[in-house]
Amino acid sequence: MELIYRKLRPEDLDIFIQLRIRQLKEEGAEATVDLTPALRDYYERHMKDGTFVSWLALDQGKIIATSGISFVEKPPYYSCPSGKIALLSSMYTDPNYRRKGIARELLKRVSKEAKAYGCGVIQITASDQGVLLYTDFGFVKNHNFMELKLN
Repeated sequence: MELIYRKLRPEDLDIFIQLRIRQLKEEGAEATVDLTPALRDYYERHMKDGTFVSWLALDQGKIIATSGISFVEKPPYYSCPSGKIALLSSMYTDPNYRRKGIARELLKRVSKEAKAYGCGVIQITASDQGVLLYTDFGFVKNHNFMELKLN
């Protein structure tokens, strides 16, 4: 197995979106709407303006693992004086390729992207499957995270 790592390109979006939807379903999300148009709109806009970056792993030209990082900015605070935050998402590896270090390599690459962008912190809402990867990489739980659903 000789993997190629490269950034997401616009021509990859159909497959990337399929894998994102597969990831959400594997994590237990109920498919109540067709997310494809909204995902395409998001990725196209944010890839274009540089606020979304994804690294992919490919085996013989087939995308077998994905990652994604979105850059947002909020007022600076003590643990993140730049106010720039990276939101990690779209971490997905085909089940046949799991536990081989691929997700870790993708995580390393998107973390470098976040640092280069000037982010002071990376945040993620981790699935049960991903907790071990993220804690092993150095992520710690933030017990202050809360959410209010608006719809």
